[in-house]
Amino acid sequence: KAALEASTRYLAADLGPQGIRVNAISAGPIKTLSAAGIAGFRKILGYVEERAPLRRNVDQDEVGRTALWLGSDLASGVTGEVIYVDAGYHILGMPEPPESWE
Repeated sequence: KAALEASTRYLAADLGPQGIRVNAISAGPIKTLSAAGIAGFRKILGYVEERAPLRRNVDQDEVGRTALWLGSDLASGVTGEVIYVDAGYHILGMPEPPESWE
């Protein structure tokens, strides 16, 4: 994660003079068909929903709309940023996982 964030900043600095914007989206857990194959994923969704400031998870549409915004002229002054689309969960840090996950 740190490497992705650092790469985003470095690329933004290097490509900015050419008018190229570089940003990243860090999404929270999203209920998808492929995520269904991850052991304990439902518990992760429930855990995030209980603790995120907005008390919910995000969906694919929210992440997609964020990408559309970043690619549009509405975000023409935004570069080098990591946009979190996770109902605010990232501001909490990573609290101790429940014992039931073990």
